[in-house]
Formats: sequence, structure tokens, C-alpha cells
Amino acid sequence: MRRRGLVRSAARTAGRTAIIAGTATAVSNRVASRQSARDVQARGHASETGDQHTSHSGGNDLVDQLHQLADLKAMGALSEKEFAAAKSRLLKD
Repeated sequence: MRRRGLVRSAARTAGRTAIIAGTATAVSNRVASRQSARDVQARGHASETGDQHTSHSGGNDLVDQLHQLADLKAMGALSEKEFAAAKSRLLKD
């Protein structure tokens, strides 16, 4: 009888740990997404004000930035509207 109580206690502890770890992971991912979105917006704002140095060596930089925007949109860090606005800013330059 005592052994059954230990197994239940261990199962409860493992369950609580899994819930806490899952919650921590979800919060961490959300924070990372928000930071990435802020970085993209900050870069967009910097390019509007002319503070950002742009590379004139070719289209690779533009392609990389478009891929990064697409990744942020896929992660859910950018809405469709934010993605379209950032993409249009990149393509205008």
C-alpha cells in the first residue's frame, strides 16, 4: 500500500514538472518571437530615417531580409499586415 502512494506521488511530481517545463518553453518562445518582431520593426524604422547602412553590392542582402521576414511571419511573430508593410518597405529601397 505504501509503495502505491509513492508511485502516485512520483507521477504527480513528474506531471507538475512537465507542465511547468511546457509553460516555460511556451513563454520563452513567445518572448523570442516578440523580440524578433521588435528587431524587424526597429530595422524598418531605421531604414525610413536613413540611419541604417545599406549594402549596394547586390540583391543577396535583400533576399536574406525577405527570408527573415517570411520566417517571422511563419513563426507568428508578424501579422499579415505587418509582413506586407515590412516587405513593401524593403522592396521600395
